[in-house]
Amino acid sequence: MRAEGSHAPAPASKAGSSEYEDGERFVFGAEPIRERWWGRPLAETRGGLELARLLTDPVWRGAGVPRGDGRPIVLMPGFLAGDQTLTVMAAWLRRLGYRPRFCGFFANTGCSDRTLDRVERRVEGLWRQYGRRVALLGHSRGGHFARALAARRPDRVSHAISMGADLQGMFGASAPTLFAVRVARRVVHATGRARREACLSAHCGCPFSHDFARRFPFQHVRLTSIYSKGDGVVHWQSQVIPNADCIEVTGSHIGLIFNRKAYRALAGALALPELSPATAA
Repeated sequence: MRAEGSHAPAPASKAGSSEYEDGERFVFGAEPIRERWWGRPLAETRGGLELARLLTDPVWRGAGVPRGDGRPIVLMPGFLAGDQTLTVMAAWLRRLGYRPRFCGFFANTGCSDRTLDRVERRVEGLWRQYGRRVALLGHSRGGHFARALAARRPDRVSHAISMGADLQGMFGASAPTLFAVRVARRVVHATGRARREACLSAHCGCPFSHDFARRFPFQHVRLTSIYSKGDGVVHWQSQVIPNADCIEVTGSHIGLIFNRKAYRALAGALALPELSPATAA
């Protein structure tokens, strides 16, 4: 675990196996958090204040942070959120010198397996267009896709950055959030968009679930988790995993996409030199 603004190369670990190994599904360290948690809904209303602070902070102008190198970055929003929630971040990344791109998310509530395939197609297209590996940046549920696709395609992904995502088991969230997930699960099944009976559960068994759970190729892809202990939606403990560069900031869960300290951490994470590429797992 590292404090905000601290960066160091992640130590190498064993690459992901080409075979799916459910025994490698990970809950790092402590036992899973099982008690019902209602979150901090009032604390999550401060997103507007975090945006106001960002717009008056030198980091918004790109002061004091590394400049971009033209790398394409795929941005993925959180659960119940669309691409429009990340437009402020995209504008900032563009000014730094990166090429932010979206995938056409409207509410990010669909089948995870279908969604990951869409992100993979986007990454493949950018890789062919620019001739270089792509960075992935996901807020909340978007961080699940960043982790899973980086594990699946270390040959196409250079950096995977998560902001406020449970990277241990996907569902370490507040009771109201889990209720919303159950509603989304019913909708996905009712509309025929679910690929499996257990879609949007911890036991789906789809390729997305396997890629999320497999050993991460730390020797090929930079993995960063930006988190806040004041997170009122996702347990912060589930956002801290071994070998990743885990950076703590202060603020709310929703406000991470406007958080000036998170932006500094993000700029530092993207500036880390990419590791040696790998063939697809």
